[in-house]
Amino acid sequence: MQETILSDLEVAEEMADAARAAILPFFRQSNLETDNKLDEGFDPVTVADRNAEQAMRAVLAKHRPDDGIFGEEFGQDEGTSGRTWVLDPIDGTRGFISGTPTWGVLIALSTQDGPIMGVIDQPYIGERFVGSADIAQVTGPTGTAPLKTRPTSSLNQAILFTTFPEVGTPDERAGFEAVARHVRLTRYGMDCYAYALLAAGQVDLVIEAGLNAYDIQAPIAVIEAAGGVVTDWQGGPAHEGGRVLAAANADLHAAALELLRKH
Repeated sequence: MQETILSDLEVAEEMADAARAAILPFFRQSNLETDNKLDEGFDPVTVADRNAEQAMRAVLAKHRPDDGIFGEEFGQDEGTSGRTWVLDPIDGTRGFISGTPTWGVLIALSTQDGPIMGVIDQPYIGERFVGSADIAQVTGPTGTAPLKTRPTSSLNQAILFTTFPEVGTPDERAGFEAVARHVRLTRYGMDCYAYALLAAGQVDLVIEAGLNAYDIQAPIAVIEAAGGVVTDWQGGPAHEGGRVLAAANADLHAAALELLRKH
């Protein structure tokens, strides 16, 4: 019997399912061992991170052997198709080892120009946010709904998220705080889930620095599909990481970008 050829979205969904199965047995386990990737500072990794990326790579080996892979834990494998799957098996490992449900599995399909499809999956809650040129939706415990960013146009009505209060360098923190002084509410510590909430129309801005490509490519695809805008702090492409500004709409993006550019 000839094997059915899956669409890219179906492949991504199978990868997300495989990552869920690999990760959940380790979540909130008191005996989970954690390694530190850094000689100075703390950048944790667990067996759940590694198992999840291996599970996703196995799906790609079966369904997309010609595509490249760039994963946080096992690096880059060059493909021949001109397309690359960008994987972060657990974005927010600090949250994962702390027992919070704000971490997620990030899957992006990218060309040299950036991501064309993205998935943000939260296995414990059971929410999956998907975005591409053809789809913008979230599936979760209450069913499936379209993703649409908020129409907030004024900074003084905006909700702003970032992961770490210190943001990055002192200059980067100053840029973030310049925007934070103008918004209605600022919240911290959400990792990739902040980007999912922006796409779902719950918050208005996410500002971060020091990101890697695998941290941001899936969120870019999901947010843009939902009507949002994602750039670097100068208004350029953000898919290689670094400093990132994600906004619910063009007006809000322009207002925040003006403040960030000054810093």
